[in-house]
Amino acid sequence: VQYKACNVEEERYSERVYTIKEGETLELQCLVTGHPRPQIRWTKTAGGASDRESSLHNETLRIENINRHQGGRYYCKAENGLGSPAIRSIRVDVYYLDDPVITIHQSVGEAKEQFYFERTVFLRCVANSNPPVHYTWRRGREVLSQGSDSGVEIYEPFFTQGETKILKLKNLRPQDYADYTCFSSVRNVCGIEDKSAHFTLSNRTAPPSIKLLLDDPLVVNPGETITLVCVASGGEPHPSLKWMRPDGQQLPKRSVVKGGTLTIPAVAIDDGGVYSCVGSNNVGNPAKKTTTILVRGLRKGRFWITPDPYHNDDNIQIGREVKISCQVEATPPEELQFSWLKNGRPLRSSERMVITHTDTDVSPGTTNLDIIDLKFTDFGTYTCVASLRNGGTPEISIDVNISSTTVPPELTIPRGRSHLITQEGDTVDLQCLVSGKPKPIILWSRVEESGVAAAAAATALMPDGSIQTESYDGILRISNVTREMSGTYRCQTSQYNGFNVKPREALIQLVVQFPPAVEPVHTEIRQALGRAFSLTCRLLRAHPARLLRYEWKLGTRLLTVGQFSDQRDDTNYHVRALNREGYGEYTCDITNEAGAGRCTFLVTGKAYPPEFYYDTYSALWQNRPRVYGFKLQWTQMEPNAVDRILAYRLGIRQMGQSRWWEQEIPMEGTIQKGELLTYNLTELIKPESYLVRLTPITRYGEGDSTERIITYSGRLSREFQCGFEDEALCLFSQDKNDVFDWTRHSAATRDTKYTPNTGPSSDHTGSKQGFYMYIETSRPRLEGDTARLLSPTFNSKSSPVSNNPTYCFAFYYHMYGKHIGETLNVFLHQKGQAVTDTLVWSLTGNQGDRWCQAKVNIHPTTAFQMVIEGVRGSGIEGDIAIDDVTIEEGECKDPPPNNLRSLAPPSSPHIWQHCITLILALIGQQR
Repeated sequence: VQYKACNVEEERYSERVYTIKEGETLELQCLVTGHPRPQIRWTKTAGGASDRESSLHNETLRIENINRHQGGRYYCKAENGLGSPAIRSIRVDVYYLDDPVITIHQSVGEAKEQFYFERTVFLRCVANSNPPVHYTWRRGREVLSQGSDSGVEIYEPFFTQGETKILKLKNLRPQDYADYTCFSSVRNVCGIEDKSAHFTLSNRTAPPSIKLLLDDPLVVNPGETITLVCVASGGEPHPSLKWMRPDGQQLPKRSVVKGGTLTIPAVAIDDGGVYSCVGSNNVGNPAKKTTTILVRGLRKGRFWITPDPYHNDDNIQIGREVKISCQVEATPPEELQFSWLKNGRPLRSSERMVITHTDTDVSPGTTNLDIIDLKFTDFGTYTCVASLRNGGTPEISIDVNISSTTVPPELTIPRGRSHLITQEGDTVDLQCLVSGKPKPIILWSRVEESGVAAAAAATALMPDGSIQTESYDGILRISNVTREMSGTYRCQTSQYNGFNVKPREALIQLVVQFPPAVEPVHTEIRQALGRAFSLTCRLLRAHPARLLRYEWKLGTRLLTVGQFSDQRDDTNYHVRALNREGYGEYTCDITNEAGAGRCTFLVTGKAYPPEFYYDTYSALWQNRPRVYGFKLQWTQMEPNAVDRILAYRLGIRQMGQSRWWEQEIPMEGTIQKGELLTYNLTELIKPESYLVRLTPITRYGEGDSTERIITYSGRLSREFQCGFEDEALCLFSQDKNDVFDWTRHSAATRDTKYTPNTGPSSDHTGSKQGFYMYIETSRPRLEGDTARLLSPTFNSKSSPVSNNPTYCFAFYYHMYGKHIGETLNVFLHQKGQAVTDTLVWSLTGNQGDRWCQAKVNIHPTTAFQMVIEGVRGSGIEGDIAIDDVTIEEGECKDPPPNNLRSLAPPSSPHIWQHCITLILALIGQQR
């Protein structure tokens, strides 16, 4: 991972940490190698728990104006389908420093209106920051420190983890009344400057007190403009005032706040509720006063008729009792008043007509009219009128007819409408016919049948998300029906706006049909001529799911038809031997009454695209002064899926120009999966860049193309580096003909239980988490056993640049142990040469508990490998480790004495001197 930050450091035992200042732009870059070219994905984990995973498929992660909450651990994950994905993490630490705040507190139990002599006062300074903040105090121009003044204590309470610093003034003295400044600092990390806060302590300093200049509760009419006034009645410094509502509710959008005055124009019912004024001056605790606004209003007028409760009869009968009830929600509830009219004339309570009201403080308010011993003359229209005592809102009146035609409700489903079948996307009406006078409101709800009995049904939500829906005409209309809306619906008479009797109810079954859902919806299949293959279309779900038919076609040509059996959920079409007429678009339609679901298969003989190999070693070379060459390498994706690739069409054009040059690269034999193909581009003009396009050709025709850009970098070689940090070991491999293997380890995981004081305590960079390769000499190893590690193969540039190129091979080694007798050898192995490997470097014996660097010049004349061989000595206490191997074109710069001609015994001064010089240099770099 590459990055640019105010500081990047490797923590001793964990990972890389990137620190950045809040508000700046974060940019992390993931550099990947591997073939085929890996797909890169950035993900984030915050605080050790998985964030809602934000993922970005790009090599560069960029966050502008980063904030403190965007810190955390970021992962770059690269995968190309081969082996395990490569994952690297980096922790992003966002640095910030908020303005400090000074708050003043008296000692507990001694709080008074004023601060005066013989009182202890605490000045507490708080600033949010990352990293932890450092505080300093100043009185006037005098810097205060612990012990500098006997009347002052400065301490950091442990329970706030050092993030607040308190200045304690014991038994206030005249000199303590002064100007105090708290400086907060994060020591200029990321260029964050120090900040400060000031406070003047005097004998008038006091906590805030406030009062409200209004009635509580405040009762207002809708549409009025109301003003809430809050004033500071005490406190030094003068308190600041603000209005707020509980539980994070917002103030009304129309409201205007000016100091302690809150104005709400055209107040609405929803604006009612609790409002609080808070006064604060950072001395003691904030002062808080609360009031309630009540907006007058009447809502939800309901009525119901209760037949004679003493007789088991739902009808109204002469000589029996009947009760009319009326209910209204009112604000404020104590202002609610009811009156009754009969046929428009006021009605007063009597022995036979008894009027009662519920307690005025209870909401909703209810009034009852009991008619005892109903007579023919009592038939008529009764009106319940609700109003507020102080007016301000229109009254609500509800008419109820009582007559011989007043009958309880009955509920039925129209013939043939109790079982409805509809199709997904349609509009459907569910209908219940209701009779009765007065006609009640119908309540619709859903039931999920549990077992067979509908009575044991659980509640499900209606299509609009509510538990139940009201209907005044008995019709429930559902638009754009979906399959989730299938099921049983209940309609029932409500207990209000009708008879207060046991509800009548009925059930309607709704069946929503939908066409088959199938997979795959669309897929591409590549096949060679003469091959046999099968196409499968799978049914996922459908309603109805019986009598399903399938129909296979190639283009418009019908291939086969049939019907699904109850046991099968897929249908197959087999091609025994593909011919040219068999290429094309195959479709399979699976149909039911509601429609069809279609699987589509595009069968083609097109070859898959080639994949360029971006990690070609020494891809660039120079032909002549003004031209350069490039070794183009690629592999073929799935070469055996289609007919043999006969050739590649190579297209090349200079960037910025439109003309393409094309030629064919013939292919002999069959290309294997993963086989690295090579073609040398020559006569490229320096320093131009070129777009290269490669298209595979089979007897079917052209396949899919791939493009890449060739850029002249000015460097003719690239340094090879390997720190053994990934499990792939940079393509190093173990020699299969040696006795034992090199082992990849980190000091954090290595077990030295049996051989203490051997092997490195960290990798070459000093990280205990970093990896290196080493050989363990403990049992069952025997003296003389060898372990050989083979580097990847490098292409020597003996042509056309030079006939005898020089490369510098360098690595770090660690050879340490009480009676170590091991030998570390390095061989040059050249491909295609019968000569045995050439020994180019060797060292034997204890070199001390430190890492040293070796460098050696090599002169290969053909493709080559480096072989690193460890030989086990006579004792078990002694291991060899290697780390950070590099191969670079050109002679070694400042090589230590490490070639064969100048090898020295372990005690030789100049070998020790190089190790010590190197360590001192590394220490200097870290500083």
